[in-house]
Amino acid sequence: MPRVKRGVVRRAKRRKLLSRAKGFYQTKSKLYRAAKESVDKALSYAFIGRRRKKRDFRRLWVIRINAAAREHGLSYSQFIYGLKTAGVALDRKSLAELAVSEPAAFAHLAAQAKGAGS
Repeated sequence: MPRVKRGVVRRAKRRKLLSRAKGFYQTKSKLYRAAKESVDKALSYAFIGRRRKKRDFRRLWVIRINAAAREHGLSYSQFIYGLKTAGVALDRKSLAELAVSEPAAFAHLAAQAKGAGS
């Protein structure tokens, strides 16, 4: 079996991991084992956070649409149902943006939803 010399590879691997752990608390940024555990945990949190971000933004959009729809005498579900039956294919992100920045356009959509939903 050939002899394995991995000094350079091992050092590079450790250096890369320790650079990822920069700014971590106490030994978690200095000692390899603690840094490895912290970096692994941080990466898993980052993965979860990317999924969570999508959820959080959708919740925010729904809240904004609901608030704007209630100003026009509709609940969120009535508004969405009315838009669907009227054939308006706008996603929640753009509806929330309209509710915040273009109230007149949103009022027009609310009128359409009210007419189609009832």
